[in-house]
This record gives sequence, structure tokens and C-alpha cells, in this order.
Amino acid sequence: MLKVAVVGSLNMDLVVNVEKLPKEGETLLGSGLSEVPGGKGANQAAAIGKLGIPVSMIGKVGTDASGSVLIEALRSAGVDVSSVMVSQSPTGMALITVDQAASNHIVVIPGANGDLTPSDIERQRAVIEQSDIVVLQLEIPVETVAYTLKMAKSLGKKTVLNPAPARELDSAILSYVDCLIPNEHELRAIAGVGRLDEAAIREAGRLFMDRGVRHLIVTLGDKGCCHTDGDFVRFHEAFRVEAADTTAAGDSFVGGFAAGYSEWRDVDRAIRFAMQTAAIAVTRHGAQSSLPTRDEVLAFGKS
Repeated sequence: MLKVAVVGSLNMDLVVNVEKLPKEGETLLGSGLSEVPGGKGANQAAAIGKLGIPVSMIGKVGTDASGSVLIEALRSAGVDVSSVMVSQSPTGMALITVDQAASNHIVVIPGANGDLTPSDIERQRAVIEQSDIVVLQLEIPVETVAYTLKMAKSLGKKTVLNPAPARELDSAILSYVDCLIPNEHELRAIAGVGRLDEAAIREAGRLFMDRGVRHLIVTLGDKGCCHTDGDFVRFHEAFRVEAADTTAAGDSFVGGFAAGYSEWRDVDRAIRFAMQTAAIAVTRHGAQSSLPTRDEVLAFGKS
């Protein structure tokens, strides 16, 4: 079993439930407000920990109460939190609106996440050295992402990048990425594709492969996901479930993929495990609160 390091964000999510998502300028009444631990990095680390894989989290929180809650939530999920550092900035926050169809709008305020620097990563070099897989997202400064990826590859680690929120990625970053996992909206933003048929995904795959990426895995919501290495394109059909909240869909997929790859070192098997993990997560409310255990995912796979 391979060990995983997750480098990324920790946020306190403020979740508002509404009947429908608001249009521009529209005021709606919400039916509930909850505070739940989140942040793409923390969500992915929690997913991996709950799936029984040894995982460390590298990130930053503030000195406020939210920071302490986020650290304890990760510890409870089985994550090594000894590399979560403290900043003088407030803990990161996400404002999330979820409608009755399980769709959402998310606005992230980086806070302490924006203070995670390359020098912080250098101080945590031992964590990267002791890991086999390094997972990152884009809710921390891009220069820190680039520094971490370069370090990880120089140490011979498998790297996974979830390019969310979407932003333009230069070749210097992509050359250090083994597995790139965007959703369909992020792929459109970073690859400039206007459609998502097989030909477009194959073209995007070749574009990324030319820049050093080995696998492009595109999550497609209730349509499943698509995997390409630039030559073949393989679609994986989604499992049919009744979605309640899709907030952690992408993070549970990425965490499930890293966990599956850690155990079997097979990309297609890891994708199936990731899809099972995400299928369970979207039937529950919240981010980390929706993440399944290993036993739940294995039982789902047999059903």
C-alpha cells in the first residue's frame, strides 16, 4: 500500500440550502445554514484517510476556532495533521449554496491558504520524501503548486493534480503531472475545448501528453468519466444514485482515485474505485461529512 501526501487547502464551508440557485440580482430565502469542514485539499485528504490509506496533509489554517475544527476533523478521518501549519491570516472559507436538485454555487475566500509558500513546502520536504503519491489542487498559490510538483517528481513520486478552481496551466507545471483530473468545466477552461465528444477529449489528451502529462481523467458528473493517454479514450459510465448534494463529488473522486491507485497501482481499477466513492458521497449532505469508508465503498461495488 502506497503512502499519500495531500498539499492544498483547508476551508470552513458555510452551506446554505435553497429551493433553487439564485439568478443575477435575485434574492431568495434559504432553508438552513450549516458549518462543515471543507477545502479541496482537506476533503481529498479526508477521503483518502477514511478509505484506509496512510495520508498526510500539508496546508495552513488560521489561529481562529475554525482552524482547530478543521484539524480535528482531519485527525478524526485518519489523516496525519502534523504538517498543517498555522498562519496569522484567517482560516479559509467557502460560501456554498445548494439547491433541491443537488446543484451548487461555491465562492472560496482563500485566507490562510494563500499564505502557503514554497519555503513552507521545503520545510515539509521529509513528508514528500516519505510519500509515494502527491496530490494537489489550485486553491493554494500556483507557485507553491509548481514548486511542490517539481520537488515530488525530482524525488520520483507519482503526482496527481486536480486543476480546480480552473486556471491556465503552463508547460512547466504540466511537465511534472502524472495524472491530471479536471471536471468538464475545468477541461474547457484549461484546454480551450468547446465540446466534449471523444474527438475533443482525445485532442485535449494529446495536448497534455505533449506537455508531459501521462493520464487525463475527466469527470463528467452524472455521465461518468473519461480517461485518455492521448491515444485511447475510455468512457466509464456513472453509477445510478439519487444525488442529495454534489459539493464533494470531485474531491471524493480524486481521493478515491489516489486511494485506489495506492492499493492496486492500476489506473482503470483506481478510476472505478473513485467512481464508487463519489457515487456514495453525492447521496449525502456536506463535504467531509459525506465521504464514505472503505467498507462502504467495497460493499457498494458488490451491490
